[in-house]
Amino acid sequence: MLKRTSLLILCVVATALLLTDSVLACTSAVVSGKVTPDGRPLLWKNRDTDFMRNHIDYVKGEKYDFIAVVNSDNAYLKEAWMGTNSAGFALMNTQSYNLVDVKDGEERGAANGRIIYRALEVCATVEDFCHFLDTISKPSYIEANLGVIDAKGGAVMFEVDYQKYIMYDANNPKDAPYGYVARTNFSFAGKVNEGAGYVRYMEADQVLMKASATGSITPQFIFNDLSRSFRNRMLDIDLRNGAYNRPQASGWFIDQDFIPRSSTSCSAVVQGVKPGEKAELTTMWTLLGYPPTGIAIPLWVKGADKLLPELVRLNKECKAAPLSDWSLRLADRVFSYKQGMGTGRYLNWERLYSPEKGDGYMTTLTSVEDEVFRTTKPLLEEWRKKGSLDTQAIPKLYEELDASIRMIYQSLLEAE
Repeated sequence: MLKRTSLLILCVVATALLLTDSVLACTSAVVSGKVTPDGRPLLWKNRDTDFMRNHIDYVKGEKYDFIAVVNSDNAYLKEAWMGTNSAGFALMNTQSYNLVDVKDGEERGAANGRIIYRALEVCATVEDFCHFLDTISKPSYIEANLGVIDAKGGAVMFEVDYQKYIMYDANNPKDAPYGYVARTNFSFAGKVNEGAGYVRYMEADQVLMKASATGSITPQFIFNDLSRSFRNRMLDIDLRNGAYNRPQASGWFIDQDFIPRSSTSCSAVVQGVKPGEKAELTTMWTLLGYPPTGIAIPLWVKGADKLLPELVRLNKECKAAPLSDWSLRLADRVFSYKQGMGTGRYLNWERLYSPEKGDGYMTTLTSVEDEVFRTTKPLLEEWRKKGSLDTQAIPKLYEELDASIRMIYQSLLEAE
């Protein structure tokens, strides 16, 4: 009897550990234009999910058209997980785990994806979104931190539960003394020390605090220093310092509390506009797949029904966007140890990042992403001076980016 009881306890503990590991763990921030080098607000999200295969959809909405990250496995649902619309309104969520006491069998934040989809259709400003939250039916079944930027320079993080919400304005020094609001999977208004993502929050907060003081928060900075961060503040380590590569170590490590995780399906940074600029210039820098094996490219809502590149559209053969599929295939080689249960968290760090050889996936792919930013930057500057997007130039840009991106992924995927 004692042996059976002990065995039962062990099973319960193991199950709890497995459930804990499956917590969806997004990391995000809204950044005021007051602390970015070009004066434009930013909205960032690293998305963790059970639905790893993602693509970008264009939706002709009721009032505003929009582009958004959607799940490729259930794209028929009216759900979105981050996007921006033709009014320059952008919205994302991270699941919170300390705002609501859910009932047995009740899905946390069941309405989160539907709310984002609907709000992108009908909201143009932070004020519109407040009205939206005020007037939707209650209980709303939202449990989330919802980040918003708009074409007027608005940059706000909302903590939303079934009945109410609290706003944290990145433009207000009382709410955001350093000009940004970061969130992971707990809410400041929720139960203390409950929820998830405290170690990831430490990392995001520390990186953004320093960068806000030096005026260096840009989309490219966010991808490199947050989306691909391998610092763990609790352990006071940074895998990128080389100490965990060969010959100093085995080249393997545990995937624990880094911002990018094996469950990260994409990362995106919406770069807003300055007040007075046309909303159509809002740029959604989008990386589909595991960020350390992904490449970000720029997307715009205007003309997206025809101009959205094949790299981010749903491909029926791979059942995801090509960028998502290629990145995840490489990520599968990074998380390649599968001998028995619970081994999926072992990270082949040497394959991902090799400072002496310089041939890790992350190093190779970020050099191509650097070229994406270098190629796009002068075009964006020109369009901003003219005051509008050049929809004739966008296909040429995508054609150029497509060639180099396909080539590097083909080389890496065929290498082994």
